[in-house]
Amino acid sequence: MAIEFNRIITLLRKERGVTQKQAAQDLGISQAQLSHYEKGIRECSLKFVVQVADYYGVSCDYLLGRSAERSGRTIRIEDLPDGNTAASGSHFRGSVLPTMYKKLISNSMDILFDKLDACRDKQVTAAVSEYLMLCVYRMFRLLYQAAPKNVSSLFRVSPARWEQDAQAAQSLTEGRLHAALQGDDTQHGDWDPTVLGMNTESLSGEYPRRAASLFTLIKNSEESIRKLQNTEE
Repeated sequence: MAIEFNRIITLLRKERGVTQKQAAQDLGISQAQLSHYEKGIRECSLKFVVQVADYYGVSCDYLLGRSAERSGRTIRIEDLPDGNTAASGSHFRGSVLPTMYKKLISNSMDILFDKLDACRDKQVTAAVSEYLMLCVYRMFRLLYQAAPKNVSSLFRVSPARWEQDAQAAQSLTEGRLHAALQGDDTQHGDWDPTVLGMNTESLSGEYPRRAASLFTLIKNSEESIRKLQNTEE
């Protein structure tokens, strides 16, 4: 419980903008005790989990990392809106899993590009778009070349070097994105990073139908990263 609980209660407190001292006072415990909970040093009681859930207006399942939704509800494929793509609403030959992942990614992309529109910076938008296009290109080409009879002349970059070159292009694009976000080489002199300010509550309010997809995508991605980290230890 500690791994998710301590991270989430710290996140919720900071999103609300209250000090650790104030939160501890509101919850009826010492600041030292709350600090131990937030650092994962001590385990709390189930009664305290319920108390924290009421304090922040979230579910116990959310606090424990069992749900990506603040309400704690389980996300079903039919609950997710279709993304703004030409194939919206279609199931891939009746397969549920690809349709589910397509919705998670498509809805998350809608939020991502809405935030890019809000920042109104050409360099940032171009870098993010190019990086994502290279991701799709790499995955499509891997699938395409898996079938021996597919004609390789569809692509201009040779089979011998496309993977390395695509990875290098992504690294360069990511570098440009970091530079643009830090205020270098931007197209507008009034670049204001505060327009990208957000938290779980504001995202849920701004995107009531799509935020669940983004939160689930983040949760699934980090579970994949953790599995990789565990295999390396």
